[in-house]
Amino acid sequence: MRTLVNLTSKILCAALLIVTGQSCSSDFLNEVPLSNYSTEGVLTSEIGFEAYMTAMHKAARDEMAARDASRYFYIMSASTDIASFGNNSASSNNYNTLLTPTSTVTKYVWDWAYESMFPIANTIIAYASKPELADIWSSEEKKNAMIAEAKFFRAYTHNMLANLYGGVPIIDTIYVSPKTDFVRNTREEVLQSARADLEYASKWLPATVKKQGRIVKAAADHLLTEVYISLGEYQLAVESANKVINSGLYKLMDERFGTKMNEPGDPFSDMFKDGNQNRDAGNLESIYVWQFEDMTLGGQGGSNGNNRLRNWGPWYERLTDPAGKSGMIVVDSMGRGTGQVRPTPYFLYNVWKGNWDNDMRNSVHNMRREFRYTNPKSAYFGQLVEPRKTEIDTMQNVYPYPRKIEGDIGTLTNTSTSWSGRTYQDFIVYRLAETYLLRAEAYFRLNDLENAAKDINVVRERARAKPIQASDVTEDYILDERARELITEEPRRRTLVRMGRLVDRVRKYSIRELTRTSIQDFHQWWPIPQTAIDSNVGAKLEQTVGY
Repeated sequence: MRTLVNLTSKILCAALLIVTGQSCSSDFLNEVPLSNYSTEGVLTSEIGFEAYMTAMHKAARDEMAARDASRYFYIMSASTDIASFGNNSASSNNYNTLLTPTSTVTKYVWDWAYESMFPIANTIIAYASKPELADIWSSEEKKNAMIAEAKFFRAYTHNMLANLYGGVPIIDTIYVSPKTDFVRNTREEVLQSARADLEYASKWLPATVKKQGRIVKAAADHLLTEVYISLGEYQLAVESANKVINSGLYKLMDERFGTKMNEPGDPFSDMFKDGNQNRDAGNLESIYVWQFEDMTLGGQGGSNGNNRLRNWGPWYERLTDPAGKSGMIVVDSMGRGTGQVRPTPYFLYNVWKGNWDNDMRNSVHNMRREFRYTNPKSAYFGQLVEPRKTEIDTMQNVYPYPRKIEGDIGTLTNTSTSWSGRTYQDFIVYRLAETYLLRAEAYFRLNDLENAAKDINVVRERARAKPIQASDVTEDYILDERARELITEEPRRRTLVRMGRLVDRVRKYSIRELTRTSIQDFHQWWPIPQTAIDSNVGAKLEQTVGY
């Protein structure tokens, strides 16, 4: 075969020599690709790095949007103090079967971090730092800002893992060949890595951006405040929060604004209406926002949109009326929930005692506590749904819920009679109210109860809630205020783990007896996925104690 090829080549060369009068060369056999989407091909210009950063943001949003079920993103709220699983499955409500080395819960976050977030972030950092690419940048500040944004995401991911698994392998480089000898770093080492990345990010990220959703300096300072608290650096936490609060760029929204300002509502509810989450809509409280777009390529995420309403909202369309006939149909105003995450009585009732009627966050604009039959064919159409007693009704089909989950139904969602329950509402990850509560926590841990109370009262004043005294400030009170302000926004499980309060508060507040009695002290931390341990053949990746 080689002889035939060589002979054919000689004949072609001779023919070309006769026609062109030129000597023969094999250069024409070399492939010259018209496009190159390899890392080396893309990361050769600022535009290429921007494309990679788009992938970085998509991966970050996939914390929520890649999968859709209570055992993925919503495990951050389910089986905690503020919410339980709506379904009565023993495998979900029993901590001994919920958290295992082979469960989808523990594997999903691990894979998201190590297969998506770290590889993309580290690739951007490594290539942007290459001396041979120094000439592609319009300025040193532009290059450093790109590195800073990637370092923010790397720190975000390390911090998340530290508040779920404890100690994990730190990934701060890219690998050109398979690596199978990872070992667990300590939790403090993981947090120190996040700290270093965030301190760099705080220095180089821009204060404001034109493109909504991009990371700004305040996002790094906000997260750095939390990391400092976890490391016991409380004064540094106060100083980091000060950079956000005193920047002059942010304020708590205390006046009506945005797309629905002329409809019934209040400043708190306005923040969560469609189109109101970003700064360009007038929301000067938001710091970091995941972006969703209906009917836009890549705008929906892996699960076709923001699935918060689908998971937190009750499955009301299954309700029958008192005559035993269908009493409910899906309506735009409530979307279509599936009752996966059900708020506990602790959140629905306990935290509002003493402020039930005056706290804005408990108003009819922010909490839906009454339902009316929506099926026009029912004899009870338009009448209030009466109290229910069966477990399936009270745990999944009809229960009070925070209305910040509600959003307009998108075109892709509203394409059949069985709506998916997804919206295209942007999702606020960080906002200024939480920065105040983080600083209050730092003051509390410094035993400065006066300043802790002042920060909590800033948040409560906007909500028209009664102010508290310094003597009222406790760790439990801070957790109560976070629940009132941040439910469905904060990853509650990670907050409780960070404070060392998951186990005792689940035992006290979970609505399900099986959850209260099955949780053990070692469930504070997640197990390492068995797949990660089995594939790490070059070293022993230690399993979390208790599993």
